[in-house]
Amino acid sequence: MEKRAEPDNEKKRIGIVGAGKISGIYLKNLRGMFGKRVILTGITDLITAQAAQAAEEYHIRPMKDLQELIACAEVDIVLNLTQPQNHYAVALAAVRGGKHVYNEKPLCVSREEALTLLSSAQEQQVRVGCAPDTFLGAGIQTCRKLIDEGWIGRPLSAVAFMMNHGHEHWHPNPAFYYKTGAGPLFDMGPYYLTALVNLLGPIARVSGSAQQGFKTRTITSEPLNGQLITVEVPTHIAGVLDFACGAVGTIITSFDVYAHSLPYLEIYGTEGSLKVPDPNTFGGPVLIRRGSAEEWSEIPLLKDFPENSRGLGVTDMAEAIVEGRPHRASGELAYHVLEVMHGLQDASASGTYYHVQRLCSQPEPMA
Repeated sequence: MEKRAEPDNEKKRIGIVGAGKISGIYLKNLRGMFGKRVILTGITDLITAQAAQAAEEYHIRPMKDLQELIACAEVDIVLNLTQPQNHYAVALAAVRGGKHVYNEKPLCVSREEALTLLSSAQEQQVRVGCAPDTFLGAGIQTCRKLIDEGWIGRPLSAVAFMMNHGHEHWHPNPAFYYKTGAGPLFDMGPYYLTALVNLLGPIARVSGSAQQGFKTRTITSEPLNGQLITVEVPTHIAGVLDFACGAVGTIITSFDVYAHSLPYLEIYGTEGSLKVPDPNTFGGPVLIRRGSAEEWSEIPLLKDFPENSRGLGVTDMAEAIVEGRPHRASGELAYHVLEVMHGLQDASASGTYYHVQRLCSQPEPMA
């Protein structure tokens, strides 16, 4: 295939695959707050009525299937919002069709799939990006600035906790959260691990323990109230993260916990402690406690995008393509997080450390 040169000063054109629940905020933001930076072209979904409704609401082109979207000359980037089990097939088809691709998290279900995707993209000279992009928001970027400027000294350790009792009591179709490629680690872990890598750099080795608290789950939300879900994945994972910088992290992700009083993320340094906001959001609050201070102090947000800014990652990738610079929510970062998640489960199964094979660069902070 002849490689397409990237025109200078061109706004990249985005086509969406998947018109499910998460697509709403992407559509809103790519047409709204990022509308002057990228062009939203079209959308497709296996449920054609969903794609048609979204296309009509946001004045974009409905496309009958993935093949039509990939073949469209007015699509530069395929935004892949399908369920995790479909991330690989959709993304691989896109890159083999000469398109850049940006996946929802996780990058793929398996490491083997992800490596094939990244290799194929390199061969086709196209880019791969991946959610989450919440680490680009005002809250975590403010924390990055504080750490980089030495407000807590040299980071020594970190903790991360994501614990609840699952999705079957509120989500209209929660079964996929308990299937391969999901569970608390693969569903929510990317937010926490990506934030930690952004703040502290890559993770060199991990150890962990994983268990399945319940073999089945009963849906209590509508419209599937009363149906049973067979659980395929661990639902409580506890891990230790050894960062390349020398810091040691602790992470717990769980769908087996009714209530807790633990923080989202905290970073502890030689000169103070930092409370990082919920990594599934873009805003604050950011709290710091330095030295012998007796109280936490709130730091005003020092960066842009405190609101729900999903779409920021693919927008940054679109601009990076034109500018010829690395994009921040990269495939390499997403693969590193994917390998760490699998490594935690491998460590649990083997009873040994898992040494991470593919480290990534720490993303550049937002300007």
